[in-house]
Amino acid sequence: MSDLMAIFQQQAPKYDLLVSHEDYQGNLLRCLSSITPLSGKRVVEFGAGTGRLTRLLAPLVESIEAFDAAGPMLVVAKKRLLEVGLNNWSLEVADNRKIPARTHSADLVVAAWSICCLAAYEGDHWQREVDTALDEMRRVAAAGGKLVIIETLGTGCSSPNAPEGLRPYYDHLEKNGFSSNWIRTDYRFESMAEAIDLTTFFFGKEPIGTLEQNRDGVLLPECTGVWSKDAVSPHLGAR
Repeated sequence: MSDLMAIFQQQAPKYDLLVSHEDYQGNLLRCLSSITPLSGKRVVEFGAGTGRLTRLLAPLVESIEAFDAAGPMLVVAKKRLLEVGLNNWSLEVADNRKIPARTHSADLVVAAWSICCLAAYEGDHWQREVDTALDEMRRVAAAGGKLVIIETLGTGCSSPNAPEGLRPYYDHLEKNGFSSNWIRTDYRFESMAEAIDLTTFFFGKEPIGTLEQNRDGVLLPECTGVWSKDAVSPHLGAR
C-alpha cells in the first residue's frame, strides 16, 4: 500500500477508471439495501474517493454528504456526479478523523475502502487513529441509524482471504461490536490488455495470475467485507 497516497493525489482519473470495473454483478448495492432500507436516508460518507459509492447511493437516498482527504479524488467525483444529474449531494475535503458534518445528522454513515488506510499507515498508533475515525462515525450517526464499513477481503481471491496487515484491524472492528458479512465484487474488463494495465497500476503484478477470460470478458475475483453496526442512542454513550 506504499504508493496509495501518491495514486490518490496524482492519478485519480485512472483510479476511477479501475474501480468503475469492480462489482459488475451489482452485489454491493444489494448488500447495503439488505442492511438498511436506503430510500429517504440521510447519508454521510467517509473517504468517498472518486465518488463510486456516492453515485450508487445518490439516486436512492434523500441526501449524501461525501468527504475525502484527497482533493484530486473529489475533483473527479464532482465531474462524475454532475453527469448523474442529481443535486442531493455535497463534497468536501476532510480527514476521516475530523468530519465537518453535524452531530447525529445521518441515518447511514458509511466508510468504504478508507479507514483501512489508517490501520495500514499509522504504525504502532493505528488503533488510536482508527478509534478516532470510529468515534466520528458514531458522533455523526443519528439514533437508530447504521454504521457501515466496507473493506477488501482479498483481490484475486474467490473466497475471503484478508490481507495479513489488515487482519488486526478487522478483528478490532468486531471487538467494537461490528458484525461482518462478505460478498463478491469481481472486476470485469473488456480485454486482457486493459485488465493488466489497470490492475498492475494499483495492485502490482501479483493478481495477474488470477485473471480469467471467458465470454463475459476478463474477470478478476474480489472478495469484499461489509461490517455494520446499529448507531447507539446518544444518551447511552456506549461504544
